[in-house]
Amino acid sequence: MIRPRLRRGFRRDASGVSAVEFALVLPVLALILVGVLELGTILYQRFELDGAMAAGANYALVNAADVSSENGANLATRIAAVINARAGAMWADSDVDVNNGARLVVETGLPAPSGTIANADACYCPTGTAQNLTWGAAQTCGSPCASGGMAGKFVRISLSRNYTPLFAGYGIVDDGTISVATMVQTQ
Repeated sequence: MIRPRLRRGFRRDASGVSAVEFALVLPVLALILVGVLELGTILYQRFELDGAMAAGANYALVNAADVSSENGANLATRIAAVINARAGAMWADSDVDVNNGARLVVETGLPAPSGTIANADACYCPTGTAQNLTWGAAQTCGSPCASGGMAGKFVRISLSRNYTPLFAGYGIVDDGTISVATMVQTQ
């Protein structure tokens, strides 16, 4: 049996209370910190992809005259080089499609050209998103498109990077991949 005087001493002694409180709060704080760090890493990866995509899109706009069957393959290669210069070789996979003609897919640093080069001379009214695009049939350049806008020449750029999140992907990581895409109308 504990003596009454000793019991009163335990009730009054507050030393160690802050250590116990800290031990209770520390796991929650650590979890929040790790979540914030991961979100920061995911956003950094996404912003790097956005920057590389923007550099490629700007290059496509400056070199709009090369969107043709004659220069399309070379333009796709140069856009992929601009993207790699921005993000680093093998940092991200890229897919550059010059007006439904020359296409260059770079996966793990290995380029794979494809596409029907002659298609790059036509004008299109593409539908869908840059990630999920349908070119449709060739149109007269400058004619109105059914979905709005004008028929023209386009360059589609798509980038992706594998990322395995510790927690949820925060709506940015989809099936272990961070992806961005854009469609640039050059004419």
